[in-house]
Amino acid sequence: MTEHKAKILVVDDEPSQRKMLQANLSLDGYKVFEAEDGSDAIARVSDEFYDLILMDNRMSQVDGIEALKEIKKISPGIPVIIITAHASVETAVEALQAGAHDYLTKPLDIDELRIKVQQSLEFWRLKEENILQRRRIENLFDASKIVGRSHRMKEILERVAMVAPSPTSVLILGESGTGKELIANAIHQGSGRSDNRFIKVNCAALPETLLESELFGHERGAFTGAVARRPGRFELADRGTIFLDEIGEMTFATQAKLLRVLQEREFEPLGSTKTVKVDIRIVAASNRNLEEEVKRGAFREDLFYRLNVVPIDLPPLRERREDIPLLIDHFLKIYNERNKRNLQGFHPRALDALMRYAWPGNIRELENVVERSVILTREDYVPFSELPEAIRGAGDDPLSKEIREGIRPGMTIKEMEKELIVKTLEDNDGNRTRTARVLGITRRTLQHKLKEYDIDQPTT
Repeated sequence: MTEHKAKILVVDDEPSQRKMLQANLSLDGYKVFEAEDGSDAIARVSDEFYDLILMDNRMSQVDGIEALKEIKKISPGIPVIIITAHASVETAVEALQAGAHDYLTKPLDIDELRIKVQQSLEFWRLKEENILQRRRIENLFDASKIVGRSHRMKEILERVAMVAPSPTSVLILGESGTGKELIANAIHQGSGRSDNRFIKVNCAALPETLLESELFGHERGAFTGAVARRPGRFELADRGTIFLDEIGEMTFATQAKLLRVLQEREFEPLGSTKTVKVDIRIVAASNRNLEEEVKRGAFREDLFYRLNVVPIDLPPLRERREDIPLLIDHFLKIYNERNKRNLQGFHPRALDALMRYAWPGNIRELENVVERSVILTREDYVPFSELPEAIRGAGDDPLSKEIREGIRPGMTIKEMEKELIVKTLEDNDGNRTRTARVLGITRRTLQHKLKEYDIDQPTT
């Protein structure tokens, strides 16, 4: 029996054929409806939705191909399988060109019929899910104001769209300035908690005693200066989401209390014996490698595994350079409006330097550069000379000239990338850390590339 009772419309002008199909498909758990000819099928589709249509091609009044074309005008998403007594290539091609998903030939093989019905229903179910997934991703880009259409960012938003509706904890890792808070907000916006609060806590900005008070709240007289009861962030986030940024900065004592909240969904405010129960979604973030912190004994292993149910690793800006022009346009609009300016953009040489720069401060640094340019530039376009010195240096990188000279007509992108990696390794005496820094990628990415291109270099 199928899990969902799909509605199938059988269209044939032979009653015996309809009854045979109805009997076999009903045994498989489908709801089967009948139509006597093509015009009857068109009328039924106009009034009701069916998950699948099985339609004979040769019918006395309106034939299958003609009916198929009309049905597709009414409901393009309905999969249609055409049944024909003529197993010719021309008939099959005509049916597929008219919009049929598949075709069957008479005399019907019941096993083949069942397989094709199941495959057609599954194909369209997955297609519909993919459409909904894409819409969720697009909505998340819009709702959370995430800018970028690079492959890496699309992969991340796909994961966000999948995990957002669940109550599970998420750990976002990435360098400072990569947009971890935006991703956390996207998770909240895509969840069933979006109508409730999204509470943010920067764990690195508060000393331990104040952090505990911020998270768990306190009663009057709990410590010097506690003149009244104050609810903590966990209590304020009840039925919503709490975002714990830079969680790697927490002390062991606070980590232990957080672990209890994750496990029991309850805590006691400072100075109180009363237990407060909460329904919260916890999203944490860190610019540290928490797995390494666990090995060093600087972070609780049990808490790490509680938080790391679904990890999201944000790439630094240097690994998603194709998003730089989009981000520049985005920040230009914001700061033009804020400063009542109409800066048009960056000169080609300036833009080239921005694309080559490694961006150690990531998106936050790029935003600062655009804001600075809007304020200081008196021309319509930012000239190369107006860029910060560090970025101008990236635009004059001698390696760029060497690589350009090494490019030969007919080389593929992969061949050029391999050439770039080999030359950079040679220039840095095989030191992978320096090579990765010069290339603007992580050491791990470089290691993957060395393995992919079978480049044999000493590990230094």
